[in-house]
Amino acid sequence: MPSITRRRTAKVGRPTSAEADILAATQRLLINGANFTELGVQHICTEAGVARSTFYSHFRDKVDLLIRLATELMTSSFDVTSAWDPSDGVERLADAFLQVVRVYRKHAAVRRALAEVATYDETVRDFWSTELNQFTDWTIAVLRAEQDAGRTPADLDPVSATRVIVMGGERALVDHVTAGDPAGDAAFARELALTWWYGFYRRPAGYGT
Repeated sequence: MPSITRRRTAKVGRPTSAEADILAATQRLLINGANFTELGVQHICTEAGVARSTFYSHFRDKVDLLIRLATELMTSSFDVTSAWDPSDGVERLADAFLQVVRVYRKHAAVRRALAEVATYDETVRDFWSTELNQFTDWTIAVLRAEQDAGRTPADLDPVSATRVIVMGGERALVDHVTAGDPAGDAAFARELALTWWYGFYRRPAGYGT
């Protein structure tokens, strides 16, 4: 399978104690219903128990803070997804999706804040687009490799299929985590895996012609 190198969007490595406190405090506030746009830096600092100057020694601004939080969501999701190989089969794919659902549940408040800020901030929009591109590049590469090996039908359009897989899958994840019962996570993950597997990776050759 082709190698896809993930682009890192934020500082790599374990955050400092103060930095970790700020990230954790912001996530707590978001989970408790805070609106990110209206959430002030001083409020975050008070929750984290740090001085305002400490905030700015670790983050350029609130957008930088949000992107750092969102990077964990996207990195964790990509690490799980890209660890799967078609040779692992559909059951392992369902297991991978269940892990991704759990990641999205953990970071649901951050994902909600991303959607909120992306409506007016170009930096966040660019970040989100770039992060999704790594999933797109990986999926296209995998589909093409499977076509070359004769396991995915030659008449499948990898680019169009990937658009459905990545954009459709991400929106389905958000909808499920937002409105779905956690008790249904395994069933949702399995249905998503079956859709990918039989709709794209192992779709019958000549289907629909």
